[in-house]
Amino acid sequence: MPKTIPVANELTKPFWDAINEKRLVLQHCDDCGKLQYPIRPKCWQCGSEHLGWREVEGKGHILETMVVHDTRVVRRKGDVPFNVSVVSLDEDPTINFLANLPGTPAHEAPQGAAVEILYEEMEPGTFIHDWRIVS
Repeated sequence: MPKTIPVANELTKPFWDAINEKRLVLQHCDDCGKLQYPIRPKCWQCGSEHLGWREVEGKGHILETMVVHDTRVVRRKGDVPFNVSVVSLDEDPTINFLANLPGTPAHEAPQGAAVEILYEEMEPGTFIHDWRIVS
C-alpha cells in the first residue's frame, strides 16, 4: 500500500530532516525544559516561543492498541485488519505517537509491550517513522 510522504514546512523541517537521518528529535522548551510532540509554534506547557530540538532515544511502550477492521481511507482498505497503537515515549511518558507496528499481525500487539522506532524509506533519502515491538 502506498504511504503518504510528509511535506515539511518551516516549523516541521527539523523533525523531518532528523527522521531522514534516522534520528528522532523533539521540540524542547528552553524556558520550562518540557519536551513536546506534536510539533507546535509555542510550548504547550508554558506558552514560550523559545523552542529548540533535542534528540531522544526512540524507545517506548504500547499504551493502548486497537485493530481496524474497516476503513473509509481508500489507501488502507487493502491493509485491514491493521494495528493502530498509541506509543508512550520512555523518556517522557506524556509524549505519545500513533503506530501501525509493521510486522506485527493484527490482534498481536500487547498493551505494555516495549517498542522502538523504525525508519521506513519511502523513496531514496526520504523516510517516515513508525514503531516495532522489541522481542
